[in-house]
Amino acid sequence: MITIRVQGDAIDSAAVLAAIEQPGAGAVASFAGLVRGDDGVTVLELEHYPGATEAALDKLAIEATERWSLLAVQIIHRVGRMVPGDRVVVVATAAPHRGAALDACAFLIDRLKTDAPFWKREERGSDARWVEARGSDHAAADRWRAAPGSTRP
Repeated sequence: MITIRVQGDAIDSAAVLAAIEQPGAGAVASFAGLVRGDDGVTVLELEHYPGATEAALDKLAIEATERWSLLAVQIIHRVGRMVPGDRVVVVATAAPHRGAALDACAFLIDRLKTDAPFWKREERGSDARWVEARGSDHAAADRWRAAPGSTRP
């Protein structure tokens, strides 16, 4: 079961975790990304390309289910204006064993940072700027681009 949502509404982490639990699952792994207020950020605004964004996230979820023995994947990503402390994304995976759930969850969050079409704008007081993915984001995503059959970066 793969669930992908891109939404303007707040993300309910508890609902995501409750929905991902599947018969046969021995592990659920999750990641929640929050808006950081470091460097004076007061507002984070995310835009996306409807249809293309969901397709990119679905492609990543399919890749994860093919690479690991997953029973379910949920990727819920928020768009619009957010403030520090708001949830931006929740990624959750369910698998028979913890290693697959943990690795797949890490894979998904690392790859969606660079492979999904989102545009990020940060506001700091009266200043606003568009933000590019960092070199560290690309390095994290690249570590998963291993030979087929590999489960670890």
